[in-house]
Amino acid sequence: MTAFPALLRAASAALLLAGPAVAGLGSLPFPIPPLVSPAAAAEAGPFVPGLTDVPVMPGLASAESEPLVFDKPGGRIVQAVLAGRVPRPAVLAFYDQTLPQLGWRRTRDRIYVREGEELRLEFPAAAPDTAVRFILTPR
Repeated sequence: MTAFPALLRAASAALLLAGPAVAGLGSLPFPIPPLVSPAAAAEAGPFVPGLTDVPVMPGLASAESEPLVFDKPGGRIVQAVLAGRVPRPAVLAFYDQTLPQLGWRRTRDRIYVREGEELRLEFPAAAPDTAVRFILTPR
């Protein structure tokens, strides 16, 4: 994978996330709460830690200090956890809408594939916040 497609995907993600807000339109049938605080936004950044092309849903922030990242000849393995006070259906709807626009294809519930990689979204129990574990593996 070259740097240009990764940069293009990152730019697409930024436009995708900013577009509805700039236009004053909402694209989901329910409101998505804003990030909890500016500090949480700065910590999470615009992309899931360790996954430079998977955007962080507004309302979610990093729940771990560092993602688990292994880069090996057969592909990379990444695991990161985000959490926030957003409903699980809103998280699923956000990623079902966003990931295909970044080249990911949904193959099953909460499983997406792209360019020889598989991305799974898991929801470990964590009350009162919704936690989402992103697991990227070679396919």
